[in-house]
Amino acid sequence: MPLYNQLLSKLKKHSGKKPKYFDLSKYLGNANPSLYVSNPTKRKITKEFLAKHKDVSQKEFIDLLSRLYRGRYTDEKSIAGIFLEYSKAWREKIDPKYVDMWLDHLVGWGEVDSLCQSNFKAEEMLRNWNKWKSLIRKLAQSRNINKRRASLVLLTKPVAQSAEKKFSDLAFENIKELERERGVIITKAISWLLRSLIRNHRKKVEVFLKEYAQTLPKIAVRETARKLTTGRK
Repeated sequence: MPLYNQLLSKLKKHSGKKPKYFDLSKYLGNANPSLYVSNPTKRKITKEFLAKHKDVSQKEFIDLLSRLYRGRYTDEKSIAGIFLEYSKAWREKIDPKYVDMWLDHLVGWGEVDSLCQSNFKAEEMLRNWNKWKSLIRKLAQSRNINKRRASLVLLTKPVAQSAEKKFSDLAFENIKELERERGVIITKAISWLLRSLIRNHRKKVEVFLKEYAQTLPKIAVRETARKLTTGRK
């Protein structure tokens, strides 16, 4: 049985019940159906699957993720992100072009962030920086709002992990590119990225906030100022 079919069968076996008083689709920002598999269960499935298939090739790994990201259920897309998290050796070899391709099938902050939030580390991006920089700039200018969010979220971890100027320069560049957008999927991501920048680029954030306070989303100004003052999220 192909790897994808094995994994989908596992997910369906552990499907849960739809919550009575909680609209998951509305919360995640898309209308994709869900199997309601819990995150701890998805993590357990991933660990067991990877332990069983240690001999999977890079191509097979990419093909599996591509099938999951094209899948019908939001659980497929979220477990693909968990596979990336747990598969450092395979993840480090992924060409950034696949991230762009996978984003074609993701809608809403939940699905986008499951791919982009924490999986790609600063040192991994630096080893292939020209391709990552090109991709992130391209995403920021996309007509697809989910890709524009991804251009911000992909940088939240690297700017917090590293003081490398390449990350902070691109982060501020993308924020300026998107600062006048008012869709919450973008305004919250701008706020998140600015707050992530504080760890290694506090002075730059302070100067940036003063200079662009009138054009940045109000929520980003408010939340970043609070973080600078209190140190809390």
